[in-house]
Amino acid sequence: MKQKFMMMFALLLSLTFILAACGSADKKDEATGGSDTKKTLRVVTAAEYAPFEYMDKGEIVGFDVDLINAVAKEAGYEVQMDNVGWDPIFVEIKGKRADLAASAITINDDRKQTYDFTVPYFLSTNMIMVKEGSDIKTAADLKDKKVAVQNGTTGQDAVEGILGTNSENVKKFENIPLAIMELKNGGVDAVVADNTVVEEYVKNNPNDKLVVIEDENTFAAEFYGLLLPKGSELKTDLDKALNTVLDNGTYSKIYKEWFGVEPKIEKLKEQQ
Repeated sequence: MKQKFMMMFALLLSLTFILAACGSADKKDEATGGSDTKKTLRVVTAAEYAPFEYMDKGEIVGFDVDLINAVAKEAGYEVQMDNVGWDPIFVEIKGKRADLAASAITINDDRKQTYDFTVPYFLSTNMIMVKEGSDIKTAADLKDKKVAVQNGTTGQDAVEGILGTNSENVKKFENIPLAIMELKNGGVDAVVADNTVVEEYVKNNPNDKLVVIEDENTFAAEFYGLLLPKGSELKTDLDKALNTVLDNGTYSKIYKEWFGVEPKIEKLKEQQ
């Protein structure tokens, strides 16, 4: 009887050690996400800015979407992308309710006071969109004209630099499609926005009879970056991953799929 009791006690003790070990492993997997589990990054965007990000049959698509998926994969992360609108992007990132934002966001000194950016991933400049036959030929011709911009963008900054910060002729809209609609309806004389956006619209909507005007003397080159909360630990991983996709041909492939031309990677590298 004693021998049987000792055998049962030894068996119970062994089971206790096994369960304890399993419990420790489970707790470790909970803390790390498991050895095979990738962290999911919440990425916010404003999906009203084709071809960078826009809605297609209920799905967020665009150049920025393909790029962030490639960068996240290279860095070892999964992505959950949420369309929140332009102004809420900055609220979400400042409040650290999102890990990063990908939405054709220009890197500038003012934004860098509150947020961090990755290394640049896109070269852009503002351009003027007008109706065919317009007497507007340069940025200087915008004086005394009504100009539509997207609120909170560098396009707004550029136009206010010409017309004045408090000018009633600067018409601010929530997104570029609304600004273009105002131009088509005759409510404004021009729209100022990033070159790729207005060029893409004109190309895809020839019946609207709109044209795009470049003015390099007034509108300087701009660079987009992924927007991060100040002090984000993700910056190192994302910078490294971005440079990898720039170097290994992935970026060029995505760029050519969306824009049909080779990217100026050397210009992006110079900014680093």
